[in-house]
Amino acid sequence: MLISAGSDLSVKLWDIHTGNCQQTLSGHTKMVTGVKFSPDGNIVASCIHDRTIKLWHTQIGRCLKTLLGHSHWILGIAFHPKGQILASACQDQTIRLWDVDTGECREILRSPRPYEGMNITAITGLNTAQKATLMALGAVDYKNADKNPRRKGVY
Repeated sequence: MLISAGSDLSVKLWDIHTGNCQQTLSGHTKMVTGVKFSPDGNIVASCIHDRTIKLWHTQIGRCLKTLLGHSHWILGIAFHPKGQILASACQDQTIRLWDVDTGECREILRSPRPYEGMNITAITGLNTAQKATLMALGAVDYKNADKNPRRKGVY
């Protein structure tokens, strides 16, 4: 089997010997940006720009779970060789490890950033671009955090 996805909002399973589409998995609301088979081939994971991952059962063509938690676009997904864990890399600079059976996020990985947790609320003399750069590197501006939830120091 071969798997494909794209701007038609679906995931397709193809028979590589005949070239025929064997199954179309529908249910996404945005363009599908990544797909992976589980090691045993029974599950397909698909990710899209709306920050979700769907797990599909390949035999019955049904969505088993929708994984939620990322705050930005998901850039890639990969199954652990044993198939019990799915890793997802996101534009929010995190990697999430998901339990495939339960759909729960087991762990969030993030590289330490040089200004992680630094409070820049009372700092003066910085322009908007400089503040944004510091926040992308982990600094927090508590004064503006409530006005824009994306600016809590996590990009």
